[in-house]
Amino acid sequence: MTSFRKAALIYNPMSGQQQDRRMAQIEAVLAVLRDAGVEAEAVATRGPGTAGTQALEAVRLGCDAIFACGGDGTVHEVLQGVVGSPAMLGVIPLGTANALAADMGLPSSAEEAARALLVASPTSIAVGRISYRRHDGATGSRYFTVAAGIGPDAHLLYGLNAQLKRRWGYAAYAAEGLRVWATHRYPMFEIELSERAASGCTKTVARVSQLLAVRINNFGGMLGQLVPEAALQRNDLCLLAFKTRSRIRYLWYVLAVLLSRKPRVPEIVLLKATTVECRLPASDVRIHVEADGELLGTLPARLEIVPNAVKLLMPEQ
Repeated sequence: MTSFRKAALIYNPMSGQQQDRRMAQIEAVLAVLRDAGVEAEAVATRGPGTAGTQALEAVRLGCDAIFACGGDGTVHEVLQGVVGSPAMLGVIPLGTANALAADMGLPSSAEEAARALLVASPTSIAVGRISYRRHDGATGSRYFTVAAGIGPDAHLLYGLNAQLKRRWGYAAYAAEGLRVWATHRYPMFEIELSERAASGCTKTVARVSQLLAVRINNFGGMLGQLVPEAALQRNDLCLLAFKTRSRIRYLWYVLAVLLSRKPRVPEIVLLKATTVECRLPASDVRIHVEADGELLGTLPARLEIVPNAVKLLMPEQ
């Protein structure tokens, strides 16, 4: 018997694959759920940033499971409405980037993923939360499940053309990544890490040009295990800190990851914390912030862990 009885399938009609194929996959998922006795309905997002509100609306209408049908960006949007609610979160991988689905070992087929989620266990997990300055100057806050980044990776998203991303997928990311690597100035900024322990709270200050807060163990594809220590079940943040502005060091590290070798760059270190304060180096410098592959805003920013934030449908490995 499934752990849920009523589900909303929220999908982005502009995400990932061609529309006809995507709709066929959505219909296949609906059929799988309905055949199992689940009352299921497909809900198209109304526009950018609406999926969280629509997920919350579905919860209020009695849905005990919300399926994010798309890539990591769609999951990210749906997550905003599910955190703190009684509903379970399921993932159907239909996007360009499906890192969360890969980490959970979900099948790449939407239909098979739905079958796996029917017998999956709802697992309470922590999520990350990032507070930041929006591009209009106001303060924003988002939850994340995959990773949050401050520095060159967010700058890549700032310069990425949305139409090229939809048309070329990972090739567009690679091309923009090379441009950023060759032209970005890699400005340094200050981070202050706090970690709770039995003996009290410890604080550490460092200067970095890039900070990644990673929540998953396996990104799938070429990235694979970017931070092997990371895991959804952890109640802290695994942080990859780049204490260098050297393009060569960056390149060496990325090549090692892509070749599935252990990177050996002394200036790029793994840290752990429950909260991180990230400060601007100067008032005239703008450093971008992203979460789950979605550009959010700029520094200053605060990263923190939120325990037991969402019930995620996780298939048995």
